[in-house]
Amino acid sequence: MSEKRNIARAASVLGAATMLSRIMGMLRDMVVSRLFGAGLATDAFFAAFQIPNMLRRFFAEGALTAAFVPTFSEWYTNKGEEETRALANVCFTVLTIVMAAITAIGIVLSPQLVHLMFPGFAGNPEKTSITIFLNRLMFPYIFFVSLVALCMGILNTVRHFFTPAISTVFLNLSMILSALFLHSRFEVPIVSLAVGVLIGGFLQLVLQLPVLYRKGFPLRPNFSFDHPALKRIALLMGPSIFGVGVYYLNIAVGAILASKLPEGSVSYLYYAQRLFEFPQGIFTVAVAQAVLPSMSRQAASGDLDALKESLNYGVRLTLFITVPAMAGLMFCATPIFSLLFMGGAFDYAKAVNCGVALLYYSLGLTFVALVRVLVPAFYALKDTKTPVVVAFVAFLLNLAFSLALMGPLKHGGLALASSLSALGNMALLLCLLRKKIGPFGGRAIAVSGLKGLVASVPMAAVVYLILKFGDWSRVGGKLMKGAVLGSAVTVGIVIFLVVSHLLACDEARDVTGMLKRKLLKTKG
Repeated sequence: MSEKRNIARAASVLGAATMLSRIMGMLRDMVVSRLFGAGLATDAFFAAFQIPNMLRRFFAEGALTAAFVPTFSEWYTNKGEEETRALANVCFTVLTIVMAAITAIGIVLSPQLVHLMFPGFAGNPEKTSITIFLNRLMFPYIFFVSLVALCMGILNTVRHFFTPAISTVFLNLSMILSALFLHSRFEVPIVSLAVGVLIGGFLQLVLQLPVLYRKGFPLRPNFSFDHPALKRIALLMGPSIFGVGVYYLNIAVGAILASKLPEGSVSYLYYAQRLFEFPQGIFTVAVAQAVLPSMSRQAASGDLDALKESLNYGVRLTLFITVPAMAGLMFCATPIFSLLFMGGAFDYAKAVNCGVALLYYSLGLTFVALVRVLVPAFYALKDTKTPVVVAFVAFLLNLAFSLALMGPLKHGGLALASSLSALGNMALLLCLLRKKIGPFGGRAIAVSGLKGLVASVPMAAVVYLILKFGDWSRVGGKLMKGAVLGSAVTVGIVIFLVVSHLLACDEARDVTGMLKRKLLKTKG
């Protein structure tokens, strides 16, 4: 089986598992919006959760994954299973000790972290107090999820993608059940969500351990801190924290600035970001996670041509998925919030405000997705410096655009700044990677992107027309709203795929071919 098919198959497995997780995440947000709305309590919770969540994305999913997977893949390819198992155990031991210390420090310093991250809360002592309490309660989540990220790196390297991708289902399920059944038991009802985060993080970790055991990697303490690969991972992790996590650092900057905007702004951005990450999590993160192990193996064996082919295919597949998703999200932003969130404490004005943020975030969907594919290519080549320099430039762009746009566009300006920063990040990475490894099929990538854009135009036009049949300002009428939005999405996807096939888009043939094979296999 070709590496291209391996990538596509891995991406489809990750996408299917992550789709279930994202659906659960959407249900979670629906429950939260209905029970708690968008105001002081939700602003406090989302702000408090932002700190361990940002550390998770910087450290666990970002730096740890980027540094660990290429090194672990090289060890797995060249050193054999016994040596690789020892490396896994050493990393697990070190990470457990380090994250326990970070968690303890974070709990102690929660007041300082909250004041630093959300200075706009200073004028509201009640909001500040709740945020500090919730942050302390949820901080151990970073401990559990960092160990989950290490397990994910091991399992992805041995080509097991499903369990790590589906583990967040347990986080979402835990938060939903805690919110529904525990919110009345606390003086501040939203504390129930923080309890759900803690339980969910623990369950995510427990889920990985038996799978690792079956795959030949039972995790045990190993205090061989002089292991030769450990220093290499540590050196790669330092700059990776900023390089891989720049997009999420930009989100954090947006939250800090949003704390200075009218009440509810933090919540609007959070809800919009969650829906924005739905296509990200299902498709683009799946492609990025599927491509990294392949590129790491190819770099370890010195096969640069194969690495270029994997990268080219990953970029084209990302464009094929995200260009129509971007167009669809732009038109469906407010209708989605109207259908899924309106009711209880969440009214139409909140749906419109969230829709504005989602529209501006959607403009950057393709750029963010391409960054997720391009950055791992640098790390597969053991280059951690270039992404850091580019990330710093992108961070400055985001800060400048945020300060310029938050006045006239409020929270929408912060979302737009994030998209413009992602554009700059992507463009610089693309140019510098081409300079580093030479051309990797730029013409084919451009043609693929252009075909996706052309196929998205009739799709977007039809979606826009169908959505006019819905009355999105009504609190009721869920069945009618669901029928209209569902029809718009379904017809839009069909039109996009048909036009893509007419344009002879290779990615359309690959995706539909894979779906046919899976259906035939299921029937058989």
